[in-house]
Amino acid sequence: MALNRLLVTGAAGFIGSNFAHYWHRHYPQSRLIILDALTYAGNRANLTDLLAHPQVDLVEGNICDRTLVARLLKEYAIDTLVHFAAESHVDRSILGPEAFVQTNVVGTFTLLEAFRTHWQDQGKPEQLRFLHVSTDEVYGSLGPNDPAFSETTPYAPNSPYSASKAGSDHLARAYYHTYGLPTLITNCSNNYGPYHFPEKLIPLMCVNMLLGKPLPIYGDGQNIRDWLFVEDHCSALDAVLRGAAPGETYNIGGEAEVKNIDLVNLLCDLMNDLAPDLPIRPTQELITYVTDRPGHDRRYAMDISKIQADLGWQPSVTLEDGLKKTVTWYLEHRDWWMPLLSEEYQHYYKQIYEYP
Repeated sequence: MALNRLLVTGAAGFIGSNFAHYWHRHYPQSRLIILDALTYAGNRANLTDLLAHPQVDLVEGNICDRTLVARLLKEYAIDTLVHFAAESHVDRSILGPEAFVQTNVVGTFTLLEAFRTHWQDQGKPEQLRFLHVSTDEVYGSLGPNDPAFSETTPYAPNSPYSASKAGSDHLARAYYHTYGLPTLITNCSNNYGPYHFPEKLIPLMCVNMLLGKPLPIYGDGQNIRDWLFVEDHCSALDAVLRGAAPGETYNIGGEAEVKNIDLVNLLCDLMNDLAPDLPIRPTQELITYVTDRPGHDRRYAMDISKIQADLGWQPSVTLEDGLKKTVTWYLEHRDWWMPLLSEEYQHYYKQIYEYP
C-alpha cells in the first residue's frame, strides 16, 4: 500500500479537517493535498496549524472542476484520494436540494472519472485507492426494535441529502465493478467533536448554551442516533485504507445510541459543570421543542461487526468522554465559532427553527 501522497477533498470541513490533522500527526512524511471549495462550512481556520507544514497544501477549488482535479492528481502523483467533500446538512437539503445533487452526485462522478484516467495512465497500479466517505442515512430509518444497519441493508434514503449520498455510493461501487477502479466505501454514523460547524445538533447546542439562546429540539426529541467521536472515525478510515481490499464497504459507528433529548440533557449537564459564566443556568431551562422536520428518520444504528472482524477496529472513546472533550473544545475556542455566526447563518437559522 502506498498512502504517501493523498488528495483529500473537503478537508477544510468538519470530518475532513479532523482527518487531515490525524493523518499528519500519525504519518508526518505523507504529502497532503487538500482540495476544498471553502463554502460556508469549509473553514480555512480549521487547518491553520497544518498549513504551516511544507508537506501540506490547500488548493481552493471545486470537485466538479475536472481539469483542476486531473491536474492535481498528475502534478502531485497522487496515490490515494480520500473524498469527504459533500453538502451534508439535511435541513439545507430540504430548503435547496439542487446543490446537494450537484456536489454529492456530479462532484463524486467527476472525481471518479478523473481518478480513473489517472489510474489507467499509470497502468492500473494495484496500490492506488479511492476512499468514498458516506453516511448511515442512505439506509433510511429504523424502528425501535429493528436490527442495526449492516453493509447489506437495502438503501432507502428519505431526504434529498441522503438520496444524493446514496447516488454517490452507487457510483463508487459501480466504478469498481465496471472498471476495476480500486474504490472503497465507508458509511458512518453521526460524528461529533472539534471544528464542527454550528448548524449540527451538538455544536448548535453548545453555542446556544454559551449565548443563552433557546435549544431547539425537533418534534418530541425521541429520535435516536448512534454517535461517533470524530477521532475514532479517523482511525477507522486509517484502518480501511491500510487493510481493506478494493471494492469493500464498511460501516463505522460509535456503538452509542441515544435519544436526541437525552443527548441534549447530557450536554446541558456538562456545560453546567464546566462553564463558569453561563448567561442562563441551568441550561436545561433553554430547551425548546420546535416543529419536526419533514421526513425525519426516527432511528439510526450501525452494525460494525464487519470492520471489527476484518480490520480489528472498534471505537475507543465513550460517549461521555467524547462529549466532555467536545464541550471543553467549544468553551476554549470561542474565537473559532463566533465568526461563523454570520448574517447568512442567522437567516438560515430563522428559516429552520420556527418556534411555536
